[in-house]
Amino acid sequence: MFLGVLDDGTVLGVPKKAASDMVKNFIKVMSNPALFSPTIYLIPEIIKYDENRIIIHIHIPVSAEVHSYKKVIYDRVDDADVKVTATSQIASMYIRKQNTFTEKRIYPYAKMEDLKLDLLPKIRIMAQNHAGGKHPWSDMNDEELLKSAGLYGRDITTGAEGYNLAAIMLLGKDDTILNVAPTYATDALVRKINVDRYDDREVIKTNLIDSYNMLIEFGKKNLPDKFFLDDTINKSLRNTIVREMVSNTLMHREFSSSYTAKFVIEKDKMYVENASRATRQGNITLEELEPNPKNPVIANFFRNIGYADQLGSGVRNLFKYSRLYSGEDPEFIKGDIFKIIVPLNEKYSFDYQESVTTEKTGNASEKTGNASEKTGNALEETGNISKETARRFKMYYEKLANLGVTEKNIDNINFVYDKAGSDNPFGQSDVQKWLNCSKWKATNVMNEMKKAEILYKVKGYGPGKYKFIEEIHPF
Repeated sequence: MFLGVLDDGTVLGVPKKAASDMVKNFIKVMSNPALFSPTIYLIPEIIKYDENRIIIHIHIPVSAEVHSYKKVIYDRVDDADVKVTATSQIASMYIRKQNTFTEKRIYPYAKMEDLKLDLLPKIRIMAQNHAGGKHPWSDMNDEELLKSAGLYGRDITTGAEGYNLAAIMLLGKDDTILNVAPTYATDALVRKINVDRYDDREVIKTNLIDSYNMLIEFGKKNLPDKFFLDDTINKSLRNTIVREMVSNTLMHREFSSSYTAKFVIEKDKMYVENASRATRQGNITLEELEPNPKNPVIANFFRNIGYADQLGSGVRNLFKYSRLYSGEDPEFIKGDIFKIIVPLNEKYSFDYQESVTTEKTGNASEKTGNASEKTGNALEETGNISKETARRFKMYYEKLANLGVTEKNIDNINFVYDKAGSDNPFGQSDVQKWLNCSKWKATNVMNEMKKAEILYKVKGYGPGKYKFIEEIHPF
C-alpha cells in the first residue's frame, strides 16, 4: 500500500508535517481490537520520493488469520471488497488459510496451564516499550492477550476450538512442546578447531521466546564484538547480526518437519539453517527480495515485542551490517532447507578500514599510484592482468574504494575489466563464468560496479548487457 500515490502511479505525496502523525494514527487503528479482530501489526515506512514529495509505504503480508473489520468479514473478488456472511463462505476462507500455515493447527485439549504464563508480564512490558509507551496488550488479561495475538481460535471446518501450534511454540512448556513437536530443536554449535564435531554446543528445545534469548547469548559468547560507531553512537554489529539470524530461523521454520535447525559458528562464516516451505529455489538478493512469511502469527508476535522488524527488513539489515562486520555480503539460500550464511573475518575492522581509506584518499596520486599493489589478490593469484589493464584500472579503483567496496570485490572487478575491456558488452552470466562463482556472487559484483557508476547499459546485445565507462579516464 502506498499513501500519496494515485491508482495510475502518479505521485502526489503526503504533507510532510502530517506524515509522522499519519503513521502513528495508522498503527493505532490497526492495533485497535474494537476495529480489527485479530489485530494486525504493520509498520508504515516514510520514503523521500524527491526533494518536494514524500510517500508512505506499508507492506501487508499474507496472514494466517481471517480478519474482521468492525465485526464484518470481507473477501477480495477482483477489485471489489465483498462482505462475507454465509457460514460456507467463511469456512472456505479458513480452509484457504489453514492449508497454508501449519502454525494454525488447533489443539483442542491444550489448556492455559500448558503455557508458560509467567512470560506474559514481561511480554506486555516489551510490547509497550516497543510501541513507544502504549500497547493494547497492556490493558488485556492473559486470555484476551492470547486471543488478540491470534494464538487461540476455532477451526471452522471441524469445529475444534483451542490454542494453536503458534501458541504452543511461542509460550509452551517444554513437555507440551515435546508432545506436539517431538523433533523440534535448535542445535547451536561452534566449529573453529574441531570442525568434524564441535568446540562448544547447546541443544535448545524450549519455547521460542526463551530460545531467542538463549541463542542470542550463545552468539555473544562465541563471536567478537568489533568496535563500530554509527554516527556518534557505539553500535554492536555482532548483536545486530545475531539478532536478525536468530529471529529469522525461529520465526520462519516449518515446525511439522523433523529437520533439526542449526546455528553454526565456524572460523570463516556462521550460518543458520532450518526446514522451510519454499515457493521457489535459489538465492535471494536485495533486488529480488519478496517478503513471504512462513508463520505470520509467530512473526506478528515477534514484531509486537521487538524481536523482529517489518518483513524484509531483516534481509536488508544483514546485507548492511555484514558488510560492516566482515567486509563481505551475506548469502540467503531459499529451498526446502532455508539457509543464511554470514562471512566472518577476524582481521577485518570497518573502523580501522575506514581510517586507512581516509588516509589513502588524502592523496589520490599515492592511493592509485600502483594499481597492481592495490588490487593485490587478483594480480598475484591470476598473473594474467596486463600492465596496461592495471594502469587503466586506477580511476575505477578510486571510485570503488571511495564507496567502501572491499578489496576482494575490487580484485574481482579488476579481473572482470581485464576480461571485458572497455569495448566488449558483458552481463551477470559472463561475470559468473570469468570468476567461476555463484550467480549470487556475480550479481553482487555487478551491483557494486553499477553503484560506483563505472558501467553503462547497452542495447542490441540482449538483455542485461553493460560496458565499462571509458570516458572517466584521462587518456
